[in-house]
Amino acid sequence: MSHSRATERSILTDDQLEMVDKSHHPEIYDIDAKALRDLQKQIRSEKGKVRTLVRQRQRELRGKAEARGGSFPGNTEHPLKRKQALSAALKRVNRELARQRALEARASNVDAARRALAARRQASFVNPASSDRTRSDGMQPIPNRRRRNIIPGSQIGSVSKATKVAQAKKDNRG
Repeated sequence: MSHSRATERSILTDDQLEMVDKSHHPEIYDIDAKALRDLQKQIRSEKGKVRTLVRQRQRELRGKAEARGGSFPGNTEHPLKRKQALSAALKRVNRELARQRALEARASNVDAARRALAARRQASFVNPASSDRTRSDGMQPIPNRRRRNIIPGSQIGSVSKATKVAQAKKDNRG
């Protein structure tokens, strides 16, 4: 479930809100890949802390565990919503990292394709003879002289059938 920015402001602490704000629409495109990975690590660690708090509170409500410590630091209201807001921010950061990786991959593929095309075009042009003295043209490719045996589909099996017919005629003669 997505939260509005106003909801995020009401449930997150100032530090968390600063991280989450960086993951929203206009700001996320201004961040380079290294800063995005750092932001991803920060959000993941913060989400882990909140997740621990949520699990502890759930265990306390079920009566499975005692309350930890005197009080939890910061805002302990709506920990599940805080975790969801951090998860959504992490999802946005992951998506942006994947988008940047795809752009880099596409750019490198385009560059490799251009180099391959240039190499192919270069290979198709015959270089003029050099001005220095040579004894011969050098190594030349030798064409393959082996004949390709291509048998049409209608002929496959006809030889063995002809042999069977000839044998049958011979058996009937005598």
